[in-house]
Amino acid sequence: MRPLVENVAHGNRGRPMMMTVLDTTDLPPGDRTEAWVQTTALAAVTTRFRFPQPERFGARIRAMELGAVQLSTLNYAPLVSYRSAKLIRQADPEVYQLALITSGRQDIEQAGHRTSLGPGEILLYDSSRPFEAQVDVSQDRSSSVLLQFPRHLMPLPDKVVAPACGSALRGSPGLGRVFGQLLTSLADSGAELTGNDRVRLGTTLIDLAAALVAGHVEQTSALPPEVHGTALYQQMTGFIVRQLHDPQLGPAAVAEAHCLSLRSVHRVFRAHATTVSEVIRGERMSRCRRDLADPALATTPVGAIGARWGYPRPSDFTRAFRRATGMTPTAYRVQMQNRF
Repeated sequence: MRPLVENVAHGNRGRPMMMTVLDTTDLPPGDRTEAWVQTTALAAVTTRFRFPQPERFGARIRAMELGAVQLSTLNYAPLVSYRSAKLIRQADPEVYQLALITSGRQDIEQAGHRTSLGPGEILLYDSSRPFEAQVDVSQDRSSSVLLQFPRHLMPLPDKVVAPACGSALRGSPGLGRVFGQLLTSLADSGAELTGNDRVRLGTTLIDLAAALVAGHVEQTSALPPEVHGTALYQQMTGFIVRQLHDPQLGPAAVAEAHCLSLRSVHRVFRAHATTVSEVIRGERMSRCRRDLADPALATTPVGAIGARWGYPRPSDFTRAFRRATGMTPTAYRVQMQNRF
């Protein structure tokens, strides 16, 4: 699999997460469909296209490398794409792709499944199996976040994955939400990552993808223990982020929400070199610092910001904030506001 970004930048360090590899805005209308064909071919998946309205076609692709994983965002006008058995025989990079639909509707047929998907749904397809996909021509533009990785890195056997190809992965809604949020947050991030950070994130995404597929086909027992643990950790941290406002949030609440014993919850977090309390505290402090530094919230009482993130008593908020940052929330706000 040749990464899309390999052709526009070299090196891993000090590079923004997402890089634009195609934007047809500045191209003559007659060149835009060919630019799309050539750019998508850089992913090493030979695909044919039909364009219902070629004169109105437009598209934008951004991409990043996460070790052996490639994450892309695609925005494009209506089109039909297909990959035949002949094309597969000619060239097959042997990759799995999971697409999170973020706008518009898309249809796909693969492995005997025909599926129509809308925003928020996740689709699995396989470069080694023929498919045909199309974007609803009634939509001006559609968009998706695409995760692509080599098939041999999938920690599930093909006999488990095959029944899910061409399907919307709807078997584990909680995990699907966590997976989708991670994809979109990575795609939207302007941060820079080291090579090691990228590899770790790529591994996490593959593990979550495997857990999502296994849940869809009701084969979670096929997951290796470490993959199951990664999926559980991501689900539980996702739950924590959604419940930060609750002052009662703690290990017991996390265990109850996931039908696990306290011992099991602590074991999962210990495997990731942290604790439930550390994650809760870190997430709360991150959001409190963000809100205190926000000029738009300058007139919001400090106590109200603390209460928003699980500290209903101002004295508790002040103590926790001072312990985490070395200063009071009020002093931190003044320091941050003086930057503007």
